[in-house]
Amino acid sequence: MAITFGPISAPVKFSDVEPVFLTDDTLLQRKNTLLAGMQREGFDWLVIYADKEHGGNFEYLTGFIPRFEEGLLLLNQSGDCTLVLGNENLKMARFSRTSAALVHTPYFSLPNQPMDNEAPLESLFKDAGLANGDKVGLVGWKMFTPAAGNGRAMFDLPYFIVDAIQRTLSDNALLENAIHLFIGDHGARTTCNANEIAHYEYGANLASNCMLEALNAIEVGVRETELGALLQAEGQCNTVVTIAATGSRFDKANLYPTYKKVQRGDPLSLTTAFKGGLSSRSGFVIAEQSELPPGQQDYLDRIAKPYFSAVVAWLENIRCGMSGGALYQLIEQMLPKERFGWHLNPGHLVADEEWMSSPIYHHSTELLKSGMMLQIDIIPSVPGYNGASVEECVVLADAALQSDIRNQYPALWQRIETRRRYLRETIGIQLSEEILPLSNSVAYLRPFFLAKDLALSVVS
Repeated sequence: MAITFGPISAPVKFSDVEPVFLTDDTLLQRKNTLLAGMQREGFDWLVIYADKEHGGNFEYLTGFIPRFEEGLLLLNQSGDCTLVLGNENLKMARFSRTSAALVHTPYFSLPNQPMDNEAPLESLFKDAGLANGDKVGLVGWKMFTPAAGNGRAMFDLPYFIVDAIQRTLSDNALLENAIHLFIGDHGARTTCNANEIAHYEYGANLASNCMLEALNAIEVGVRETELGALLQAEGQCNTVVTIAATGSRFDKANLYPTYKKVQRGDPLSLTTAFKGGLSSRSGFVIAEQSELPPGQQDYLDRIAKPYFSAVVAWLENIRCGMSGGALYQLIEQMLPKERFGWHLNPGHLVADEEWMSSPIYHHSTELLKSGMMLQIDIIPSVPGYNGASVEECVVLADAALQSDIRNQYPALWQRIETRRRYLRETIGIQLSEEILPLSNSVAYLRPFFLAKDLALSVVS
């Protein structure tokens, strides 16, 4: 594969793309999929936890997260639901997308708030019927996959909640981590229907628009905060910490954009993400190769081009039915870890959170399925060199799902087709027929940020 660095046109940005709400049918389908998983594995109850940072599984059924506080959704095998909420989220129960009874506990509220309706959590759980469960699944946000030991005996909920549940259940009851029903192999959340893809494409499109705006605003003397402001949009909540970092990183352990000004020759990193999509870039604030710092004069050939070749291979070879291990091995062949220093998963699932889980890992037998929303996430780390990054989001879709999107969301389909043509005709990627780009800037990599008309592409 021959990679060139030269003039290419920038991708199209789509503005004024309205958010798409999840339908009642989608919410019912989600609930029924979970109930089928519970029945398959013999769970009588699921206790689904949420806080602001870890609300995706709770939100999957309710449509909201409990801001400021913890929250629980109790789901039994019959489909009955109970919401356990603190002071400031009681008002949200009536808006829940899945019908649920409401129980108030001030123990989920902020420090020093009123303690009205104070009662031990275990008494609330018993009243809801949890004490009758023979097998109860706890759902936090993390799967534990230790090389030794039982990951399903590890819980990531706050201790006071787990302790109350354990004291509620009989001695013979089985308590397990059940997050795999949501985000593991065959988990309910690992694939999306057309409505869900349209819902999440809003964030992927938004993130890529922000990134393209920020890339075009890079100039010597611009502040990190000015670039960071361009990585926000439409009042939406970011799903990762916004990165606009020039020069050396993490001064005084700081993670956020500052008033530091971009200097010529600086390494620069940019990242933003909203529900459904992340965009990330890394490169140099230079216009030509002669400006690369000492020791990195071969940056294009040593880092950027091999990295880009791996991204191209990812996009050209991925397909439904491929194992995650096969995709992992492909990236290992294209970009050997021993030489390029990456160590995380070269791709993962995306949804309400930026990283949900990943079927792509060493020796994975998990199959890549139609409806999986994936983030291309290969992170080279070579001592003495700046990194390279062109992280973006796509969806894997077979012919049936593509037909559903085309028929139900024709405007979305037109955006997808425009992005596919750009990747094939401008960047030169022989894009897999089953990949649908959800962002506008998939594989658009400008490693020299002051050379705004130059990017990497595949030689035809």
